[in-house]
Amino acid sequence: MEDDTLTSTRRLGQRADTHPISAAGGAALRFLATAIEARAVVEIGTGCGSSGIWLLRGMRSDGILTSVDIEPEYQAFAREAYRRAGFPANRARLIHGRALDVLPRLTDGAYDMVFVDAARSEYPDYLDEALRLLRQGGVVVFNDALAAGSLDDGPLGASDPGTMAVREVGRLVREDERLVPLLIPAGGGLLAAIRTA
Repeated sequence: MEDDTLTSTRRLGQRADTHPISAAGGAALRFLATAIEARAVVEIGTGCGSSGIWLLRGMRSDGILTSVDIEPEYQAFAREAYRRAGFPANRARLIHGRALDVLPRLTDGAYDMVFVDAARSEYPDYLDEALRLLRQGGVVVFNDALAAGSLDDGPLGASDPGTMAVREVGRLVREDERLVPLLIPAGGGLLAAIRTA
């Protein structure tokens, strides 16, 4: 599943404390990107570039990954990781900035997939942006969905803002009639949903 490039990228991310996606979570991302023949993907939270490599490997050969992160150092790691993985520079557009400031500037309905792996306290806001950005049949994916324990309406195991926001985005996805959700128990858990209308 994970080759030497991904292993070294993930280890670099762990040393830099970027919390890179697990091999199982990355494989699920690649699968989803391949299944929908993704050409345009937005990644919120560049990290060290490991999730970007998984996404790019699943996307069409002419696809472009747009990755947003507030940390320029992380984007430098990612740029080098993409190069080592054999992707030309024009396959990834790295945008430095706060995602909630950058995302409104992206085109409505122009993206096949939105992957969220950033501040969990902002997950509900990212869902709003993802629904605007996605085409019909597009997929939104939230990483670390199991960090909050169960996504049901049971009692909260913790009351920190990140945990509460993950639970909230789970509720919003489940109740939105435009979405068909699936919780994938890979890595820290991926909450995925297809936009049907």
